[in-house]
Amino acid sequence: MNPINILFKMFPDLGKAFLETFEMVGISLSLAIIFGILLGLFLYITRKGLFLENAALNLLAGIVINIIRSVPFVILLVLLLPLTQFLTGTTIGPIAASVSLSVTAIAFFARLVEAALCEVEPGVIEAALAIGATPLHIIYSVLLSEALPGILRGLTVTAISLIGYSAMAGIVGGGGVGDLAIRFGYYRYQTDVMLVTVVLLIILVQAIQISGENAADKADQK
Repeated sequence: MNPINILFKMFPDLGKAFLETFEMVGISLSLAIIFGILLGLFLYITRKGLFLENAALNLLAGIVINIIRSVPFVILLVLLLPLTQFLTGTTIGPIAASVSLSVTAIAFFARLVEAALCEVEPGVIEAALAIGATPLHIIYSVLLSEALPGILRGLTVTAISLIGYSAMAGIVGGGGVGDLAIRFGYYRYQTDVMLVTVVLLIILVQAIQISGENAADKADQK
């Protein structure tokens, strides 16, 4: 069957699946932006030699993040089912899948934020301290401002990773494009359907990558 005909035939299912994927990725990415940046900042400013140095808290936060990042997402998805049930009242659907996606995204993005902050020249921070800038002013006007291009690139990587993770969520009834590909392409042996789904995902990922790089480049020029 012609790919265009397949696309039109699948349009209702594809539309629903992509909306579910956007819902999962949108929720988890929003929470990652808020809590991932806060956690990344916490990891950075509690490092040795910085103004909120605290080795114990830095070690504890680092261990928790490393544990989350070490567990394969499919296993984490199952492990967090009791938490998902408690928070959402169900373990099925895009909202439920967003719980485990958010946990993964926050830990993943926090490390990328920390890495971006580590690229900031120490001299810039020292200069801000020398003129009597407060920690909050340094965080907002120096650290986040200087690290913004790296943070935007990290956000792009996180968004693309979440699209892949959201496809895995279909295994436990999370819905989305992954669920569609599994139901039609795997269980019903409709390879053409899977190919169309894969091509659309490639286009989506490329669009996110290009948009993210453009945003980071613009921030880099300021």
